[in-house]
Amino acid sequence: MAENKRWIEVVGGILWRGDAFLAAQRPEGHPQAGFWEFPGGKVEPGETLEAALSRELAEELSLSVRHPHFWRTVEHDYGFRAVRLHFFHITEFSGEPAANDGQDFRWVTPEEAHTLPFLEADRPLLDELQRP
Repeated sequence: MAENKRWIEVVGGILWRGDAFLAAQRPEGHPQAGFWEFPGGKVEPGETLEAALSRELAEELSLSVRHPHFWRTVEHDYGFRAVRLHFFHITEFSGEPAANDGQDFRWVTPEEAHTLPFLEADRPLLDELQRP
């Protein structure tokens, strides 16, 4: 894998509302624009994963999260960048999502998510979300 590359640490939130989670589409001007993902972003130096998740979701979507539950870490090498993604399940949050970065977003069930072009690193997780 990307032994000579510097891993970019990233957090992603799987925000649940009933049986659906929030999916965000990468806006124009961003790498891999048009692909769907779990909202989140890069971890800043010295920042905990939970702090990064809270900051990113507040900046991107105007949401305040409470008690995120760490789920798993996934490493993926896109060739042009290597990312280490730390995913959290979130069932407690306040606010309504706002498209602060100009991104599209929607609430989807894990089944519906399969109809969207998710990022390569996120796609395998969709099957995991369907498991009881």
